Amino acid sequence: MNVRDQLLALNDELRRLKSEGRRTVTITAESLDQLRQAVAAVTAMPDEVPQMQVSAPVALQGNGAPAANFEAPRPAAFAPAAPPRVVATPRTNAPALPPTPPINLPEGDKAVRWQALREIVLNDPVCRSHVFAGKKVVFGVGSVDASIMFVGEAPGSDEEDQGEPFVGRAGQLLNRMIKAMALERSDVYIGNILNWRPGMPRNPDGSQTGNRPPSAEEMSYCLPFIRAQIALIQPRVLVALGKTAVDGLLGADRFKSMGAARGAWHAYADTPLRATYHPSYLLRQEGLTSAAARKIKRDAWEDLLSVMERAGLPISEKQQKYFL
Repeated sequence: MNVRDQLLALNDELRRLKSEGRRTVTITAESLDQLRQAVAAVTAMPDEVPQMQVSAPVALQGNGAPAANFEAPRPAAFAPAAPPRVVATPRTNAPALPPTPPINLPEGDKAVRWQALREIVLNDPVCRSHVFAGKKVVFGVGSVDASIMFVGEAPGSDEEDQGEPFVGRAGQLLNRMIKAMALERSDVYIGNILNWRPGMPRNPDGSQTGNRPPSAEEMSYCLPFIRAQIALIQPRVLVALGKTAVDGLLGADRFKSMGAARGAWHAYADTPLRATYHPSYLLRQEGLTSAAARKIKRDAWEDLLSVMERAGLPISEKQQKYFL
């Protein structure tokens, strides 16, 4: 992994920690010194500067050393600065989004109305304006008669390529989780809070490196689309995958962290909702054998067991003992 990829990976981890309410992380003085060297290296290579975004300051405190603060309230590139402080340049202001147009669906069965809703979203001018050339607006997939509906954050690289939610590595893990519930992907419904990949500054070849969470304005524009899907599908249970999905469905000020949201039942309108970790976060636990990593995996599975029980699905002894 090169310096650029390492810093992007670090940014993802800082975002996760911030979403869980963490503001300070203690690392060794040696690691802090290596981070300073990496920052110095990228500031000397402007064409290779990674785009990083952390929605609030996170302090990296080395033992016996000053803290290094990552501050990037909006997507931006590293600005030249003396280590250990890395300050981000501001993002160019994007045009304000208009109000979401009214959603008028035709009479008919679920399949007819779902297809009409899909066409509305895929052809929505605002959604299309946020999709880079050759990429796709992403709409939900699955059974219109699903009893369980999963809602994630936003499309990533693989998703905007294929126009389908959860088809990358996180999607592959979600598929395995669904199979562990004795279901197929086609038995459930899967959607996202946002219908386009949140934009970041582009590389010279037009590609995008890195991801960021949707802004409040972006979420506000697309929320009527996921709400319309929920109203149409009428699932027995909703599963919010990650803090962004929780914020979108239940309100941004309701929970300070993912840990505060999961482990209990909530309600979206009249539909029971269970919050659990996003598959991308679970991927970061793969290969880790610490007690904390094992607990995270078990916690996520217990959330799904609760979903199965609420949806009226049978639970075998083998399923009960997963991750124990």
